[in-house]
Amino acid sequence: MLASTMMRVRHNSDYDAGYFYYALKSQEDYLKGQTAGSGIPHVDKEILGALSLFNCQKPEQIKIAEILSTVDQAIDQTEALIAKQQRIKIGLMQDLLTRGIDENGNRRSEETHEFKDSPLGRIPVEWEVKEIQELLADVNPSMRSGPFGSALLKEELMESGIPFLGIDNVLPEEFVPLFKRFVAPKKARQLKKFRVRPRDVMITVMGTVGRCCMVPDDIGEALSSKHVWTLSFDEKAYSPYLACLQINHAPWVLNHFAKDMQGGIMEAIRSETLRSTPLPVPPLDEMREIESQLRAMSTGLGTNREVLRKLSRLKTGLMQDLLTGKVSVAPLLTDLT
Repeated sequence: MLASTMMRVRHNSDYDAGYFYYALKSQEDYLKGQTAGSGIPHVDKEILGALSLFNCQKPEQIKIAEILSTVDQAIDQTEALIAKQQRIKIGLMQDLLTRGIDENGNRRSEETHEFKDSPLGRIPVEWEVKEIQELLADVNPSMRSGPFGSALLKEELMESGIPFLGIDNVLPEEFVPLFKRFVAPKKARQLKKFRVRPRDVMITVMGTVGRCCMVPDDIGEALSSKHVWTLSFDEKAYSPYLACLQINHAPWVLNHFAKDMQGGIMEAIRSETLRSTPLPVPPLDEMREIESQLRAMSTGLGTNREVLRKLSRLKTGLMQDLLTGKVSVAPLLTDLT
């Protein structure tokens, strides 16, 4: 039985099943532009029935499906590796930010070191727990979201100028350097309180609330928007990198944010919730060593994420070439009968 929101599409004997799947898959963007309905958007079956798919000889279809399937397998394997590395990294983060590293470079344990109770659980006796508001830089404002209302009108957004950053620039632990909205330099000067600084921490407050990344060192001049919280940390007091990791993954932060949930959904992060978020605070030298170990693991993750991006671009290019007849696979075949 198919749900009412699904439709079965069957191919005739002219098509190989694998090729037919990829040929339909290549029409996704077109079909998204053909949706109708004020409730649940849908595509009329007449539109599906009128799709024109490139047809070629069956051996070529099989070879095309084989090529695309091979790329899909590589994508799946890379995604699985990234997921595994991310789980290991999160586990390491939780371990290092609750146990730490002693003066000999070893992870502490309660069998060999002294621990104490804290709002976050047991932590090394040398550590403290502080709220985010105690760890921010002495800049004005160190924590901001906006501009709101008439401070920046929609018609003042431009196609070039000073980048105006939003939720599309923020992925978990990853700043996306794609700029779609800009303001004039004069307007940027008026909104200078919303200027971002290198190593600022940005947290989304719309869409998927709570995604967090760190602003890169080469950001140049740019402004943050009302769709994100932007925080400037005092790096003599706390590592913005470690703060970013915890905001994305640490159970003590996520549990604190849960107070802003309504019906199991976090619709926003209130200022007072963010300011009062507790973080473990090791001595500065130890904090730097913890950051160094976690960054080393992030390097491997970043390499595999770039591999994944290249594979995705490769698949897109192959689909555009092979499923339109722009590039033929006939030379790869020994028998076209």
